[in-house]
Amino acid sequence: MNHIDAVTNVAAHNMNSILDIAVAGGTGTLGRHVVEELRARGHNVRVLSRSSAEYPVDLSTGEGLEAALAGCDVVVDAANSVSPRTMRATLVDGTKRLVAAERAASMGHHVCVSIVGCDRMPLPYYRVKVAQENAAMAGPVPWTIVRATQFHELVAGVFTATARARVLPASKNVIMQPIAAVEAARAVADAAEAAPRHGRIEAAGPERTDLRTLAAIWRTATGRRAALLPAPVPGRMGRALRAGHLASARPDAQGATGFAQWLGERAQDGYGARPIR
Repeated sequence: MNHIDAVTNVAAHNMNSILDIAVAGGTGTLGRHVVEELRARGHNVRVLSRSSAEYPVDLSTGEGLEAALAGCDVVVDAANSVSPRTMRATLVDGTKRLVAAERAASMGHHVCVSIVGCDRMPLPYYRVKVAQENAAMAGPVPWTIVRATQFHELVAGVFTATARARVLPASKNVIMQPIAAVEAARAVADAAEAAPRHGRIEAAGPERTDLRTLAAIWRTATGRRAALLPAPVPGRMGRALRAGHLASARPDAQGATGFAQWLGERAQDGYGARPIR
């Protein structure tokens, strides 16, 4: 079977068949929810990561990819790296290696997980995410890019970290629309089941709000004593945040769980929240 035939076959049966799907970064904040969601839908899912017992893969070198992808229909790339030393090797060069291995295995769909607004944010990590998207789009395998807004988990993690110094970043000018990772995972799973879009899908939370409001919600939910620090963001970054580039005006998929509800439901999950009444 040639590659064109393989792509045609995948597009024809994705919505109606049990698929073999590899999830790179399947143990991460988003990836583990993608794995759970796809398995709940009846698909056969392989978890690819450096620590995987069954499918150990290192995207920065390509080690393990050939064996991990053999017989798969779709790859979801939810891998991540925020280290300046490794993020390009993992996200950009890793995508190139991943797509090349998919092509060799005659796979028909590459789903790349990215970030809403990454092409409008002047930070190195976001520029790397744009380069990752470009690598996926330039590759020989049909693709879909799923951009999500910031996860509730990330927002809560930032507040938890800064609260140790008894302050919370709380600028009214930082516009956000956070989403629960489990709800973003559903959008990713939908994309994996569908035919390649050769385009982007955006997933966002239900509430467009500002960082100060989120900080106040977190402080109330956790009962932590921390000052709300306005901390204006200067320059191009500040303009991008004020313009709402981290939010989505018309998301293709929208979560239903707001930040306050999410915190209240996770009182025992390490975020220090107590139920909100």
